[in-house]
Amino acid sequence: MSNQSIAFTGSIMITVEDINDAWSWMGLRAVEILGANAFGNLILRDADGSYWRVRPQDLCCEHVAEDRAALDALSYNQDFLNDWYMPELVDLAESTLGPLTDDRTYCLKIPSALGGHYGSENLATVPLSELIRFSGESAQHLEGLPRWS
Repeated sequence: MSNQSIAFTGSIMITVEDINDAWSWMGLRAVEILGANAFGNLILRDADGSYWRVRPQDLCCEHVAEDRAALDALSYNQDFLNDWYMPELVDLAESTLGPLTDDRTYCLKIPSALGGHYGSENLATVPLSELIRFSGESAQHLEGLPRWS
């Protein structure tokens, strides 16, 4: 196998190449996937050793840590952990849609960046690779435009 990394959330998988295809326009050069949550958020290691987070619900890919020590420090930041694990939203999604099947992740039908709300009527499931592709392409098309708040 080549040096591509695959993240598993249940049996959901996505390649680094899929992520780079969607988000490299932001300067991301992912080489490793460190984690994924129930809403398809990803923590990635970049070729330069820094760390990024993809937040599909916000059409966002952001730099979160310069190095591994800074990333490890985030594991003690309760605001970051609550935002990562999204316990209330995961509970709402599970009660609305049921548990995730092997090939799906939760998502917002209308991303928050486009005015979508975090409510049961805006929740769905989707394959992770489709969510990452959609969020990256959408964010690129919207680059430079004002965002909903």
